[in-house]
Amino acid sequence: MGQSHNDADAFFNDAPIGAAITEMDGTWRRTNRALAEMLGYSVAELQGTSFYALTHPDDLGVTHEAVRSVVSGDSESYALEKRLRTHDGSYLWVYVTTKLQHEPDHLITYVVDISDRKRADAAMQASEARYRRLFETAKDGILILDASTGRIIDANPFMTVLTGFTRDEFVGKRLWEIGTATDAAASRLSFEALQARDYVRYDDLPLATRSGGTVDVEFISNCYLVDGQEVIQCNIRDITARKRAEATLRLRESAIDAVSQGILITEPDGDHRIVYASPGFARMTGYASADVIGKNCRFLQSRATDRAALATLREAIEEERACTVELLNFRQDGTAFWNNVAVSPIREADGRLTGFVGVQSDVTQRRRLEAQFLQAQKMEAVGRLAGGVAHDFNNVLCVILSYADLVSEDLKPEDPLRADVGAITVAAKRAAELTRQLLTFSRQQVVDTRVLNLNAVLDEMEPMLNRLLGADIELTILSGLAPWSVRADAGQIEQVVMNLAVNARDAMPLGGQLTVETSNVEFDAEYARVHHEVEPGAYVLLAVSDTGVGMSGAVMARVFEPFFTTKEQGKGTGLGLATVFGIVKQSGGHVFVYSEPGHGTTFKIYLPRASGNLDTAPLPTSTIPEQHGVGTVLLVEDEDQVRVLARTILRRKGYTVLDAQNGGEAMLVCEQHAGNIDLLLTDVVLPRMSGRQLAERLAVVRPSMKVLYMSGYTDDAILQHGLINSGVAFLQKPFTPTSLARKVHEVLQKSRAESNAAAP
Repeated sequence: MGQSHNDADAFFNDAPIGAAITEMDGTWRRTNRALAEMLGYSVAELQGTSFYALTHPDDLGVTHEAVRSVVSGDSESYALEKRLRTHDGSYLWVYVTTKLQHEPDHLITYVVDISDRKRADAAMQASEARYRRLFETAKDGILILDASTGRIIDANPFMTVLTGFTRDEFVGKRLWEIGTATDAAASRLSFEALQARDYVRYDDLPLATRSGGTVDVEFISNCYLVDGQEVIQCNIRDITARKRAEATLRLRESAIDAVSQGILITEPDGDHRIVYASPGFARMTGYASADVIGKNCRFLQSRATDRAALATLREAIEEERACTVELLNFRQDGTAFWNNVAVSPIREADGRLTGFVGVQSDVTQRRRLEAQFLQAQKMEAVGRLAGGVAHDFNNVLCVILSYADLVSEDLKPEDPLRADVGAITVAAKRAAELTRQLLTFSRQQVVDTRVLNLNAVLDEMEPMLNRLLGADIELTILSGLAPWSVRADAGQIEQVVMNLAVNARDAMPLGGQLTVETSNVEFDAEYARVHHEVEPGAYVLLAVSDTGVGMSGAVMARVFEPFFTTKEQGKGTGLGLATVFGIVKQSGGHVFVYSEPGHGTTFKIYLPRASGNLDTAPLPTSTIPEQHGVGTVLLVEDEDQVRVLARTILRRKGYTVLDAQNGGEAMLVCEQHAGNIDLLLTDVVLPRMSGRQLAERLAVVRPSMKVLYMSGYTDDAILQHGLINSGVAFLQKPFTPTSLARKVHEVLQKSRAESNAAAP
C-alpha cells in the first residue's frame, strides 16, 4: 500500500503537465513541479496561493461558474481556457480541466500551456482580417472559386464596381456564366486549365457588364488550400486606362518614327552621351541607333564645322537653356549636310535637369535655295547697274559717234584729220559693242524674237564653229529628233553658242572635244521645287560640253557676273558669259553650269517650248535711200547733248525741228505751234512722263502725227507696255547721223504711202 502511494506521488510530481490538488475555496493544497515551472514559481510558493488569485480578472467569472457547477453536482468536471499570472507578472494562456474528488472533497486540476496555439490563432485571425481587408478594399476585382465545381464562393466589392453586378449575383454561379462568348478565361475548357495549373494569366480579355457592354481586363488565377478546401482565386484588373496609355504611347512612338527630323536625347551632364536616337535621325544621317548610343554628337562634325556656332551651342548647354544653331555635319557615307539643331533642356516637375533633347533638321536644300535666291538677287542688282551705266554711256557714245561722222563729212578725203576721226569712230563703236553686251546681260537689249528650230540654227553655224575652234578641237553636234520650237532672237542664239564655243576653246589649249546637243525635256513640280527660279513645263535643251580644264566651285559661283574673268589681263572683257546669261534670261529660259577641275564643263540652257509655226521669213533690211528730209519733227530728249546733236543732224537733213526737254514742255510746244507736226521723236524714258504717255496725250490733238521712239535700253516696264512687240517704230541708241536720218525718213515715207493709199 505504501509503495503504491509513493508511486502515485512520484507520478504526480513528475507528470509532464501541470497538476494540482485544490481545496474547495480554490487554495492549492499541492502542486507539481511542471505547474510551478510553467508559472515561474517554486512549488512552495504556489502551495501558499489560490488559483483564483492567479486568474486573470477577465477570466474570474467563468472560473467561478465552472467551479460552482462541479461543486453543486451540475457537472462532474469542467474544462476551460483561461489566463494565469506568472511570477514575472505576465499572463499565460492555459487549458484547465478539473474534476471533483470526495473523502474529503477536493478538486483535481490539470493545466496545459496553450500560449503557442493562442499566438498562432491570433496570428491566423490577424492574417484573415488583413486578407479580408485587402479583399474588401482592393481596386482589382477578386473572385474565389470552388476548384472542383467552378462555382463562385465569394466576390469582392470592386467586382460590383467593375461589372455592375451585385455580390449575390456572382455567388453560386460558374465562372463561364459571367464572361462573354469570346472570353477565353471564362470557357469550360479554360476552367479545366485553371484546375490543372497553379497559375494562369490572360493579358487582355473582355468582361461582360450589366449594361451589356464589356470592359477590358487582365485575368490572373492562383490555386491554394483554405481549411482543407482547394479554391481558385481570380484577380481581375481593369486595364482600360493602361490600354489607352499604351495606345497613346504607340501613337507617340509612331509619330516620332514618322517625322523626318532626327531626335536625339543626351545625358544631362558629363560628356552628354546619346541615350536615344530616333528613326528619323537614322534616315537623315545613315547612322543606326546602335551606332550612336553612348557617343557625343560631335562625331557628326569635322574641321569644316563652324567653330562659332559650336561655341554658341556649348554655351547654351552649359547654361541649361534652349538654343538653335545650324551646323555643317556629315552623314555616315561622308556626304556633308546642313543641320538645323534645336536643343532644349528636359526637366522633371521639380525643375531637376534630366537630359537634353535635340531636334535635327536637314536644311541643305533650304540653304541651297537661299544661295540661289541671293545669287539671283545679286545678278539682278548687277544687271540693273550695268543697264543703267550702259544707258547713260550710250548717250555719250551717241554724241561721240555722231559728231565724229559730222566732222568726217566736212573733211576732204585727203585731210590728215580723217584718220584721227576714223580712230575715234572705231573706238566709239567698240565701246558701243561693250554697252550692247551690258544691255544684253541686263535684259534691256531690243530683240527680234521669232519661232525657231535650234537644230536649223546649229546647222548654219557648224562651218563657222569649225573654223573658230581649229583643227585640234573635235566638234560634235548631236541634234535631237523632232525638236520643239522656241521663241528667241536667232542672232542672239548664235551669239550664245559662239561665246560658249570661244570659252571652251580657251579651256582646251592642248585640244579636246566640244559637244553641242539639243533635246526635248519636261520639268515637273519636284524639279521646280529644287530649282526655285524654274517653272514646271516643256523646254528645249541646248547643251554645250567641253573636255577642258574645268572650274572650281568658287569660280562657278561668279561665272555669269559681268567683268569677271579668269583669263590673263587683256585677253577678255569678262562679258562673254554675262551676255549668255542675259540672252537666255531675256528669252525666258534658264542656264546652269556643271564643272569640276580637270573634268571639263557643261553649260545647259533650257528655253521654253513655243507654239506656232516656224518663222522662215528673212530678216528685214533697210532699202530706203538717204535723201533730203521734208517735214516738221517734235524732238523730246532730256539729255542736253543728245538733244542738241539730234536737232543738228535733222536740221542738216532739211527737217524743221521743234525740241523739248520733257513731256510737259513738249505739250506746251505742240500747243503753241500753229503749223503741222509730222513726227514725234521721243526718248522712251523721260522724267515725270514717259514717251509712251506723251504720245498718247498728243494723239488726241494731233491724230495724224507719227511717233518714233528711241532709247538706250528697254526695261521690263517698256516691254510690258508693248512698245517693242507692237510694231511701233523704234531707234536703238547709240545712233549715227546716217541711222537717225534713215529711220526718220523711213517712218515719214511709210506714213505718206499709207495716206496716198487711203485717198479716193
